[in-house]
Amino acid sequence: MNTYPKGLMWFRRDLRAQDNAALYHALKVCRQVWCVFVFDTDILDALPRADRRVEFIRESLVKLDADLRALGRIHGAEGVGLIVQHGPALKLVPALAQRLQVQSVFANHDDEPASLARDAHILGSLAHAGILLHSHKDHVIFERREVLTQAGHAFGVFTPYKNAWFKQLTPYHLKPYPVARYAQALAAVPADCATPVPTLADIGFEKTNLSQLPMPTGSSGAHKLFQDFVQRIERYDVARNFPAIKGPSYLSVHLRFGTISVRQVASVAYQMHLQGMAGASTWLSELIWRDFYHQVLSNFPHVAEKAFKTEYDHIKFEHGKHAKALFSAWCEGRTGYPLVDAAMAQINQTGYMHNRLRMVVASFLVKDLGIDWRWGERYFAEHLIDFDLAANNGGWQWASSSGCDAQPYFRIFNPVTQSEKFDPQGKFIRRYVPQLSALPDAAIHAPWKANEIEMVGSGVVLGSNYPTPVVDHAEARERTLLRYAVVKKTGATRN
Repeated sequence: MNTYPKGLMWFRRDLRAQDNAALYHALKVCRQVWCVFVFDTDILDALPRADRRVEFIRESLVKLDADLRALGRIHGAEGVGLIVQHGPALKLVPALAQRLQVQSVFANHDDEPASLARDAHILGSLAHAGILLHSHKDHVIFERREVLTQAGHAFGVFTPYKNAWFKQLTPYHLKPYPVARYAQALAAVPADCATPVPTLADIGFEKTNLSQLPMPTGSSGAHKLFQDFVQRIERYDVARNFPAIKGPSYLSVHLRFGTISVRQVASVAYQMHLQGMAGASTWLSELIWRDFYHQVLSNFPHVAEKAFKTEYDHIKFEHGKHAKALFSAWCEGRTGYPLVDAAMAQINQTGYMHNRLRMVVASFLVKDLGIDWRWGERYFAEHLIDFDLAANNGGWQWASSSGCDAQPYFRIFNPVTQSEKFDPQGKFIRRYVPQLSALPDAAIHAPWKANEIEMVGSGVVLGSNYPTPVVDHAEARERTLLRYAVVKKTGATRN
């Protein structure tokens, strides 16, 4: 029996019409359901006018609109589709809800601090109009305080969390929501809202190079990538570490914007894990890390601005003109360390960075250059197409040793040995730092150590067409150990 005559489904970071928790609940309890997405200017106004994320969202909305239309037609309903608005969601969502005379708005959880504040404001506006707001878990398998220690506290260390995650997991947690079964409740879009998904120009943005990248959009693009990954997931545990080969799933942006269900991918990985497939077990562990970082953000919201281990906020990082110059060299891939520079070229050119390299460049920024991890966190937030506050913050705090279950402060990645180990033939470096392409494999990881014959033969001139190293790693390591001594004195490294 229907609970409400009319409902509004508000899409946010869940851009799919299949296995969507909020959409399922809306369709199940309402006789009529409309669907909306808001290009929220409170978010968009802070972005550059050419932003791959906005273009990815826009292209995915076109496919979501088509999927909703197809669901409607299956049940004989024409005119079904997605209402897309542009403006402040704080005002537009309550206004649309009142205009459509709905009794309830449905959405999936978003636990980022700014999103929680927005949702609280909208909840109040809707309540003032006599409209309910129902929100549901959809973005992760376990969230908030679902997985706790035996003492009832949120976890701060990953391995115990992972063990508890597995103990709590049941088939129900991986079961898909059968949206299509209730799709007859999808309502035709009102004539005055029936406009195509706006172009980038309509919302004040420009096209990027997204269409030239191997980054398909929408649910169809996500499923294509996932099907490809399943064929090679068995090798993931090893292949994921080598940036020059096809090792990762490349699904991070799709999980970020919900163009694929985390339940679907986790279910497949879990079944393979039970069969003893090491690659699947490793990838499932990565999905659990994702849950872990989201519950950290939810239970310890101070991490969005401060160190999880507050003692690490006492560290004195480099500052002033020298720090800004070092940071610019890092951002622009001019550090003189080829693997670091290649990784930064990758993010700048594509909006993506290989996961192994995210750890390498983060460690280099914080522990070789002595720059506050928050600078790097912000740069990634601006440039990564798969930027997710919880995971990005968790990763940067891990690299700086200030976060949950972080690497000890005295473990400092050596960018040269990382390069020799994970890009032994220099294939990745040659792809993104082509001026070094003629160097022999053994010399490409540290050009400043190459002999004169190798340098002349390759056409590399340090300080001219490729920079000399901005720091000496061994010396930088000693400075980092001294810098972190303030933490050692406080005993912050105890688990």
